[in-house]
Parts: sequence; structure tokens; C-alpha cells
Amino acid sequence: MILCWLCARPVGVRHEWHHPVPRSRGGRDVVALHPICHRMVHAHFSNVQLARIGADRAAIASDPEIARFLRWIADKPPDFHAPTMGRRR
Repeated sequence: MILCWLCARPVGVRHEWHHPVPRSRGGRDVVALHPICHRMVHAHFSNVQLARIGADRAAIASDPEIARFLRWIADKPPDFHAPTMGRRR
């Protein structure tokens, strides 16, 4: 069973691969994310910010909007999806 790197829920049928350090910034490693989790990360962090944060999941999860998202998504089924609202900083 694969767990989502961001929310730690089991990944369903659909998942996406995320580079914690963006490829444009030299990142090679990938982690599995739900599509909704992947969109949330990229809606709230620029590639420059993600490169600075790196693979530090705790730093991403501590962002107030991401933390609120994680509380909201916690009880949703693995293949749940909804529009992701947000803007890059």
C-alpha cells in the first residue's frame, strides 16, 4: 500500500508523482501524492519555495493553509477530488 507523502492517507487508483525539489531546480527524487494534494502543494508554493524547503514534509504541513487542508482531507476516501483554490505567493 502506497501512502500519500503529504496527507499520509492510502493512495487510491489515481496518484501523481511529485518532485519535492522541483526538476527545474535539480530535483530527482519523487514521492506519491493524491492529485488533490499535489495541486494544493503547487497552489501554495512556488518552485523557488519548494526548492528551499526540499523534502521537509513537516515544513510544508506547518503552513497554516496546508495544515487546514490536511485536517479537512483527513477523513476523505483515497480517490476523493475537489477543485483546489489558492494562489501562489
